[in-house]
Amino acid sequence: MNLLESQITDKGFIQNLIPQKDPFVMVDKLLFFSENKVVSGLLVSEENIFSKHQTFTEPGIIEHMAQTVALYTGYQYFLKNEPAPTGYIGAIKKVEIHNLPPTSEELITTVTILHEIMGVTLVTIQTECEGNVIATSEMKTVLA
Repeated sequence: MNLLESQITDKGFIQNLIPQKDPFVMVDKLLFFSENKVVSGLLVSEENIFSKHQTFTEPGIIEHMAQTVALYTGYQYFLKNEPAPTGYIGAIKKVEIHNLPPTSEELITTVTILHEIMGVTLVTIQTECEGNVIATSEMKTVLA
């Protein structure tokens, strides 16, 4: 069941759901939300701090993935009318980056929640660009 009635593209609203602030915001759209899945988007710009030579770099992709998990948590708390907590990457079990996207392309990242207990969330993540999978990861995030 999708608990999100329509896609959210208001950047100000999105930024209220995550603890990161400009210029470190790596998500700009909430495309799908359910109790065990979230899909985010990011239009990569040349001005992004992780863009170099018209390419989005590895640290940017990893941060985009982590912020998608933060977006999941932030939207959960929004639905409960509570402020979004701060979280941290507890562990990255595996990251595979197959391609670096050029700037001006949109990333679509799907996070599947495997387990969530006592502020620890274990997830698998897949990032696509132009319909091709460019990166995958397994992460554990922890609430402060």
